[in-house]
Amino acid sequence: MAVIIRDSQKKDMHQVLRLIQELAIFEKEPDAVEITVTDLENDGFGSHPAFHCFVAEVDSKIVGIALIYNRYSTWKGKAIHLEDLIVSEAMRGTGIGTALLNEVIKYGHSLGVKRINWEVLDWNEPAIEFYESKGAKVMRDWDVVQLNEEAINNYIATI
Repeated sequence: MAVIIRDSQKKDMHQVLRLIQELAIFEKEPDAVEITVTDLENDGFGSHPAFHCFVAEVDSKIVGIALIYNRYSTWKGKAIHLEDLIVSEAMRGTGIGTALLNEVIKYGHSLGVKRINWEVLDWNEPAIEFYESKGAKVMRDWDVVQLNEEAINNYIATI
């Protein structure tokens, strides 16, 4: 099996969205994905892309992605955030996840980042074991905090 890891292209976004939807099903939130192919095309390409995406391709089919974007740490400086590393269920255990993570790490290193961040669900033990085997520290004493669109609108209404 020949795996090609490459930068995504606009034409790949249909297959990228398919993998995002597959992840949502795996994470028990099948109806949570709101973005569209058009959103991915508009947000990921052009003069100021919001993200960078690597794809893993086997026989001209995208079977994995790693989607990242820039962050900044007030303690460390430049960082990147790995939003999702997805390998289609049928291709897990074949080394594609490692190949994608390798590409993210090389990319971050080339940018001179001081840190690469991402989250993992606390029940996803295979992913936790995978990341820890690569030297990542799973910080179980931190909680993810976010405001969704409704909460943002509610907050704005109070100020």
